Amino acid sequence: MRSAFDFAPYRRSTVGFDRLFDLLENSSLGQGSENYPPFDLIRVDDNHYRINLAVAGFSRDEIDITAQQNQLIVSGKRSDDEGIDYIHRGIANRQFERKFGLADFVKVAEAD
Repeated sequence: MRSAFDFAPYRRSTVGFDRLFDLLENSSLGQGSENYPPFDLIRVDDNHYRINLAVAGFSRDEIDITAQQNQLIVSGKRSDDEGIDYIHRGIANRQFERKFGLADFVKVAEAD
């Protein structure tokens, strides 16, 4: 659901706040589909954090991790399971993309 609040008058009267207004306008977009895959955010110590995603059924080759500007993007696309005769398929076979907004001072040190 799109917010009815219009930031246009504020954009015209301020300089250097474009990124802030973009974040405010886009923060409500995609909230409904932003719940897959589930994740845990873990504080290792005061300056180190870890994100664990539950991506059952995906191999390492089917997951792509990208750090660009102020976002960490984790996406996955399953390859076709040709020749496999499933009796029951309970693990989700859908592709996903999960984005995490990062502060300016956050650096991604390792991703696997």
